[in-house]
Amino acid sequence: MRAKAEKTRRGPVIVVRPAPGKRSRALVQLGPVTVPAAIGRSGRTGFKREGDGATPIAAMPVLHGFVRGDRVRALPTALPMRRIRPDMLWCDQPEHPSYNRLVKAPFKPSHEEMTREDGLYDVCLVLDWNISSRKRHRGSAIFFHLIRPGYQPTAGCVAVKLRDMQRVLRFIRKGTVVKVL
Repeated sequence: MRAKAEKTRRGPVIVVRPAPGKRSRALVQLGPVTVPAAIGRSGRTGFKREGDGATPIAAMPVLHGFVRGDRVRALPTALPMRRIRPDMLWCDQPEHPSYNRLVKAPFKPSHEEMTREDGLYDVCLVLDWNISSRKRHRGSAIFFHLIRPGYQPTAGCVAVKLRDMQRVLRFIRKGTVVKVL
């Protein structure tokens, strides 16, 4: 018997469950497809704070995505995807007015570079954590992105292999929910 995909009005829900054995590992499930994933180095939390290294336990709609067009091509998705430019940064400085927003270089306050050399953001989906309703110090740059080798922990995101991201991307559109249990 095939597992049915959990659905909302906006389509299928991507469920992120803790994996046994290591708090920074998870399983990402979309209908009958289950793939391994990395999550925050501190595991999961119901009370997310900036810099805690935890993945928020929440249902987070996917807002849009970014792609390194010089490294990844032809993504099968209805999700709005924006090509990453070298001047794209993401502000993670809680006191700054652009906290948890895309900003443009040069930018002195604390930030994430979207054109990472390690390839984590070659495909990067922006989850609506602390974006639509922002609060200082509640966490920033919570993305669904690519993994480091060996499923090393993230700083609070959900990460999968490129081939697994390509498998689930075809079912994702704006508003698809990523539900971390």
